[in-house]
Amino acid sequence: MSALDALPVVVIGAGPVGLAAAAHLHERALPFLVLEAGDTAGAAVRQWGHVRVFSPWRYNIDPAARRLLDDAGWVTPDPDALPTGAELAADYLQPLAELPALKPHLRYGARVEAIGRLGLDRLRTAGRDTTPFLVRLADGQEVLARAVIDASGTWRTPNVLGASGLPALGEADVTAYIEHALPDVLGADRDRFAGRHTLVVGAGHSAANTLLSLADLAAQAPGTEVTWAIRTTSPARTYGGGDADALPARGALGSRLRAHVDAGRIRLLTGFSVHALAATGDDRVSVVVRHGNGTDESITVDRIVAATGFRPDHSIAAELRLDLDPVMGATRALAPLIDPNEHSCGTVPPHGVDELAHPEVGYYAVGMKSYGRAPTFLMATGYEQVRSVVAALAGDWTAARDVQLDLPETGVCNSNPADSAAADTCCGPAPVTEPAGRGLATGVTGGLLAAPLTLVTLDAATTDSQVGGCCGS
Repeated sequence: MSALDALPVVVIGAGPVGLAAAAHLHERALPFLVLEAGDTAGAAVRQWGHVRVFSPWRYNIDPAARRLLDDAGWVTPDPDALPTGAELAADYLQPLAELPALKPHLRYGARVEAIGRLGLDRLRTAGRDTTPFLVRLADGQEVLARAVIDASGTWRTPNVLGASGLPALGEADVTAYIEHALPDVLGADRDRFAGRHTLVVGAGHSAANTLLSLADLAAQAPGTEVTWAIRTTSPARTYGGGDADALPARGALGSRLRAHVDAGRIRLLTGFSVHALAATGDDRVSVVVRHGNGTDESITVDRIVAATGFRPDHSIAAELRLDLDPVMGATRALAPLIDPNEHSCGTVPPHGVDELAHPEVGYYAVGMKSYGRAPTFLMATGYEQVRSVVAALAGDWTAARDVQLDLPETGVCNSNPADSAAADTCCGPAPVTEPAGRGLATGVTGGLLAAPLTLVTLDAATTDSQVGGCCGS
């Protein structure tokens, strides 16, 4: 064994995918260290703890993690229940992080500031692949590593409101009026929204969740107004697969949203590109919209929810040799497999260590960060990624390249604006020739459900928004 092999594999992030990587590293008897910027396991998940996920417990647990937990006598949650983010963290991630096999190897409050090669900058080639990684933390501490698995995600780097990928004019001056993805509208953040006019910008699942919560709040708090703005001319992508969705709760999300829009409880604005923002002086904000023909109009609101997605931050790896697709921000090999212009969550092909590899041998971005700006990530994908990567680090290339991924096809995450809102689904029914896999969908378009669901028909009224909203389904 070389001196490099004696060093730990550093895993960045103690979320679901990072802890799954740790579980696989333990099973492979590889030394590892998990660096988590937060003060607990699943710190980012806890920030959307009020939100319920699409898939039941049986599909949300990494196989290696389950084996470790089962050996420790873990009491498995109801396999058919849909957990909230808080339950996912408290009932799965925290027990996993507390296991004797993992706990000594987790370090909290450890924010990674930069990654390089010991004594080598990005230009130096000789001996590079046999030189340890140098992982520098924000407090100045440094860690040497054999390899780095970056599962830090994208939660802390949301996209801007401006339609061109640049901040809208004045955006930095009105941050006090802007909420990012998944505010707790019906809970801790209620007072910021009740009796006010909120504009939600975005066409993904985080937008849908927030809109449904706001519609529920409007039924409870007089004067609450909800406006939804999307850049495309059709909301079909957000409405998704409906009854044909292999994850029923995800299909119901779009169906409920469509019912609110059709009933006028949510005002929908299409072709909406944010050009400029300005405070009005009466504790409100003016949003200037620029249309394709160059004309402007404005809407004045109290709050804005920027559900416009996330982007990866590769700055910590600036001294590493990365091969990133110029469009997606994923590896060049992975980008065409996850392009949301071509793929939904369920049509992403199996991929593993080969598609995640960079010219910098031993560095892998996994999980949501591996997808760059693509919103088609499913947590089941992340679990298979780390299984493949860890097998490769252990030298088991047969297992590393035996990548198997079976995901539900619905078209929900497809960003093709040509999808018709009048169709039963945006991509037709799910194929029946192959069994549909399940996974916890994550990310801005990827898999959060704002409230427990009771599945009912679209024309059936309900008075309890917390069990399905006013139109259910």
